[in-house]
Amino acid sequence: MDLSDPYRCCVLCPRECRVDRTGRGAGPGKGVCGETDRLRVAYVGPHFGEEPPISGTNGSGTVFFTGCSLKCIYCQNHQISHEGVGRGLGLDDLASRVKEMVTRNHVHNINFVTPDHFFPHVFRLVSLLHNHGIALPMVYNLSGYQSIEALASAEAYADIYLPDFKYSDPSLAAAFSKCRDYPAVALAAIAIMVRQKGFLDAVSSPETALARKGVLVRHLILPGKVQNSINALTSLLVEFGPGLPLSLMSQYHPVLHHDDPDLNRRVTRDEFDAVLSHATGLGFEHLFVQFPETDTTHDPTMCRFLPDFEKPEPFLQDQQPI
Repeated sequence: MDLSDPYRCCVLCPRECRVDRTGRGAGPGKGVCGETDRLRVAYVGPHFGEEPPISGTNGSGTVFFTGCSLKCIYCQNHQISHEGVGRGLGLDDLASRVKEMVTRNHVHNINFVTPDHFFPHVFRLVSLLHNHGIALPMVYNLSGYQSIEALASAEAYADIYLPDFKYSDPSLAAAFSKCRDYPAVALAAIAIMVRQKGFLDAVSSPETALARKGVLVRHLILPGKVQNSINALTSLLVEFGPGLPLSLMSQYHPVLHHDDPDLNRRVTRDEFDAVLSHATGLGFEHLFVQFPETDTTHDPTMCRFLPDFEKPEPFLQDQQPI
């Protein structure tokens, strides 16, 4: 199949915009994701901000793709999700850069960040990497808002899924990400991921320090939206049980000014503690917890969770990008 075929009437994400992303039609040539069929990448390099079984000691080998099908208004990677920061790369060139990263940095996995709008390229890239002898786990770092059909195609090319489960409240999903159907779509998508790969192996096997396969679900606590988080965790428990590996994140940091005043501040310790208490009360057995930073500065350049993709090194950690 021609690599461009899936982009001719794009239904790679649940929005099913059906835009001809090849640019050969009469439309704009860009999908809701903001991208054409030309692969664009913002960063290739080791990243140490993931959960311990993913980052390990040498880092996770991240590939940050330009564009996003969800485009949350508060996105901390807004430069690449909203503003189009990144550059075009051919698949052979990208494969070479990833291979160089693996050789130089000895990363523990290859981590595709927001890849679903480029799935056809990513699947081909995984095949190229395997041909290069790279047998590391392939990690798909996703929003949770994924197409069931696209995930069926991804099964042969994925080892680990790191989906978000952002919203239990459809009104918040509509206001912040323009997808009222997010809760139902994301739960169905995560169910497919779990059916394919099971729960993350690193938490079920104590001898496995680094993850090789499975699913870990992430939830970002939003300031002022504690009930959304509480209901989201309850939904996950009902759907998947207490054995589901769960990561609670407190890293929200305001990037732009928002009409909703809650989004113009960080999560408070009381808000975080309320969500954590609910998670432990529900009996989740495998919790990764990112406690709020004690630094109260609002200077985004001082927040280690806010990358700057205009710089050769987007993250504050001492890394060596390709």
